[in-house]
Amino acid sequence: MGVIRLFRKNFSDFFKKLFNKKNARIGIYGPPNAGKTTLANRILRDWTGDAMGSVSHIAHETRRARRREGVTIKSNGGSISLDIIDTPGLATKIDFHEFMELGMDEAESKRRAKEATEGVIEAVKWLENLDGVILVMDATEDPYTQVNVTVIGNMEARSLPLLIVANKVDLPESAPSTIRDAFPQHPMVAISALEGKNIDTFYDEIAKRFG
Repeated sequence: MGVIRLFRKNFSDFFKKLFNKKNARIGIYGPPNAGKTTLANRILRDWTGDAMGSVSHIAHETRRARRREGVTIKSNGGSISLDIIDTPGLATKIDFHEFMELGMDEAESKRRAKEATEGVIEAVKWLENLDGVILVMDATEDPYTQVNVTVIGNMEARSLPLLIVANKVDLPESAPSTIRDAFPQHPMVAISALEGKNIDTFYDEIAKRFG
């Protein structure tokens, strides 16, 4: 059995075991502006009628991890109850000057940069308490970034199973195949969290791996 097939088998077996748990803690990770909170909001609105939080074109809008317990997802006759954790965007460098370029004053920019840095640290700490990870990537961006490679390496080192989500396929410049080619060792689903495109396929993947 090849390495990739073996990994995928172990991934599937792991999530089948999770079905017997009361709630599986699943973290939504990824770089800033990849669409993590948009996806979290989509999941919650579809299954609870609620939302996780606000979204913005400004990077690091989410600067604290947010958790919603007991979200039951049903698909293909099965269901799984999840605790969804929406985490701040991961970045290797957060410069307050980037916020100033968006029109914020220096004090506000430094405050946001400090909170965003603390949020990254918090997101990394959450990895210790998760059962699985949904890694969101922007399908219009080059997937070979230091953040993506570091995040995937970190999760593999912790033996955390992950599902890669290639988001923003509603945009004409999206190329989800580049993400699949970059990280073929992990399962991937291409969606638009904003428009709901292929979202049923996403739920099917969750049900297959959790059910």
